[in-house]
Amino acid sequence: MTFRRGSRLVGVFTAVLGVVAAGLVALVVTPGVAGAHGSVTDPPSRNYGCYQRWGSDHLNPNMGQIDPMCAQAWKTDPNAMWNWNGLYRNGVAGNHQGALPNGQLCSGGLTEAGRYRALDAVGPWQTATKPRQFTLTITDQARHGADYLRIYITRQGFDPTTQPLGWSNLELVASTGRYPTTGLYQAQVDAGTRTGRHVVFTIWQASHMDQAYYLCSDVNFQ
Repeated sequence: MTFRRGSRLVGVFTAVLGVVAAGLVALVVTPGVAGAHGSVTDPPSRNYGCYQRWGSDHLNPNMGQIDPMCAQAWKTDPNAMWNWNGLYRNGVAGNHQGALPNGQLCSGGLTEAGRYRALDAVGPWQTATKPRQFTLTITDQARHGADYLRIYITRQGFDPTTQPLGWSNLELVASTGRYPTTGLYQAQVDAGTRTGRHVVFTIWQASHMDQAYYLCSDVNFQ
């Protein structure tokens, strides 16, 4: 009888340890999943693009030659890529220009204790080739909805490879109304007569609370 009771206790103890261990593993391998939000996925935001291209190969020593801006971003803070969907600020109350100083637009004003600061770096970010009329897509994993999107493009003549991005470098080209919580928000964008390399800067004002996302996408208009 004693042997059977001990066996049962050992079995229960082992099962409890298994549950605890599974929970710890989940915490380790899925950081930030519970707090998932979203980003511009087409044309990809800077950190989403770096995650998409290098997430499964981020230790590749050749990244610096192939994709130097992503290489410096991974080196500065890998969490900027693992948390590609978390570049937002709370409580801005619509005062976006007041919250984001010039030179800090792509990091959301150094939000999240500067986690995304490498996204402000000036240099040859990899571009997505786009026509001058294109569809911008936001993927919202948490289904927050949107009060509005505001989409800006750099003015012709601005060079993001040599100049920091400021508000005066941008022109508002699209402003939308509300979107329901479908998880996918799209807007039609007209770049006018722009050609060559540009930055598309998107403000996504979420609906569930006063939470604004600031997202830089590098494009090449043809």
